[in-house]
Amino acid sequence: MNREALARLRHELRTPLNHIIGYSEMLLEDVAQADPAALASGLRSLHELAQRLLKIVNELVHGKANEFEVAQLSDRLAAPLSTAAATIEALKRAAFTSGAAAALADLERIASAAASLQAVITDGLAARSPSAGAGSASPAAQESSQAGVILVADDDAANRELLGRRLERDGHPVQLADSGRAALALLRSRRVDLVLLDVMMPEVDGYEVLRQLKADDTLRNIPVLMISAVDEIESVVRCIELGAEDYLPKPFDPVLLRARIGACLEKKRLRDREARHLHELAEWNRTLEQRVDEQVALVERLGRLKRFFSPQLAEAIVAGGADDPLKTHRRDVTVVFLDLRGFTAFAETAEPEEVMGVLREYHAEMGKLILEHEGTLERFTGDGMMIFFNDPVPVPNPGERAVRMALAMRERVAHLIGNWRKLGYELGLGIGIAQGYATIGAIGFEGRWDYGAIGSVTNLAARLCAEAKPGQILISKRVLAAVEPLLHVEPADELSLKGFQRAIPAYEVLGLA
Repeated sequence: MNREALARLRHELRTPLNHIIGYSEMLLEDVAQADPAALASGLRSLHELAQRLLKIVNELVHGKANEFEVAQLSDRLAAPLSTAAATIEALKRAAFTSGAAAALADLERIASAAASLQAVITDGLAARSPSAGAGSASPAAQESSQAGVILVADDDAANRELLGRRLERDGHPVQLADSGRAALALLRSRRVDLVLLDVMMPEVDGYEVLRQLKADDTLRNIPVLMISAVDEIESVVRCIELGAEDYLPKPFDPVLLRARIGACLEKKRLRDREARHLHELAEWNRTLEQRVDEQVALVERLGRLKRFFSPQLAEAIVAGGADDPLKTHRRDVTVVFLDLRGFTAFAETAEPEEVMGVLREYHAEMGKLILEHEGTLERFTGDGMMIFFNDPVPVPNPGERAVRMALAMRERVAHLIGNWRKLGYELGLGIGIAQGYATIGAIGFEGRWDYGAIGSVTNLAARLCAEAKPGQILISKRVLAAVEPLLHVEPADELSLKGFQRAIPAYEVLGLA
């Protein structure tokens, strides 16, 4: 017996067994919920008999079976098949007696499948299409956003009815096709999320349906799960090569079928989502050139602003979260000046590399503290720095922020001074802080703009810084009024400062209260 004949025989034997196993499983599920418990024992026996019959078929009818093994089929199957037929008749009588009409209809289908199996055994290789008398089922479920529309394509009516009922139980809308030609027509006219496709069908078989489906750009992404009694490895490989997602032999395991369907539908959802994303990306790319120009302009502006402000503040300004600070405006600000005492003498005697090393270390540490306290660096020249608070974005308690930053700077520089002294550098830090109104904005010319503040408050902070001794922080009277409860201070002498007609009272900050 050649391989093709063996494959068809195996198909004809396993198809009715698939019906018996499938319907008995569904009836057992129903009995467990409501129907007469008297049926349960008989259904379990029938299910076990069908599994035994399937095992015998798998043992004797395989790809390398010989005539002797096939000849044993009739003898090996006769006893369990006879017992199965008696069990089916007993179940039908019990269902009729108990009034279980729904169970009786499925038992009639099981009886029809058993008769078909007996006919195959009796007539050998005669071509048959077992019919369970189920007729043509129609879709019964409305589409659900949580389930996929599944097309069942099988020329066997009982197979279609059995699969359709299982899928509808799981909440899937179902479409049925009794041939490959009908399956292709449905695919081209209705939305389908998954195809359950039989291999052996007349005229247009499952291979050809799969080939045409994968050749059509509008259908090729619909996953296909092959379900067939033909379980030869060549058939499996051919289906996978043609584009099938998976292959399940009949009779199928319901749990495994449900898992494979879930995996296929999830893959389809992911593909659909990817297609939507690609479409959105294409739409976005159509306007990309204009957006690139806009972004380049924003980046240039952001780079310009980052010269003066913290990265976060510069980004907020560009995003519209703050006014343009380069426009001239007037603001009440707290200004901090600081520089290193002894730096001029140090720069005159030290090597340029040593001077640059000190400045890099000093600027790095001071810069961290400026950003930490949300200050705005107006400029630095050598060892001198000017920082102010409350512009370009108003902040709460600008005076307090300024003083806390100055104290942190004094402490940080004290550590640096310890290292510098080991190298023979005699340096110290002086700080002056003042509060008042200033005019702030862009200063310079086209191609070279700076951000600056002009007003007596900046001059006062600079003069207080110049008067401060190493390690000393001097503040103006207005700054003291804003932060006095927070500090330990001592009055300094009234200072005669350049640019101010009258003596200016100053106060030394000793520390936090």
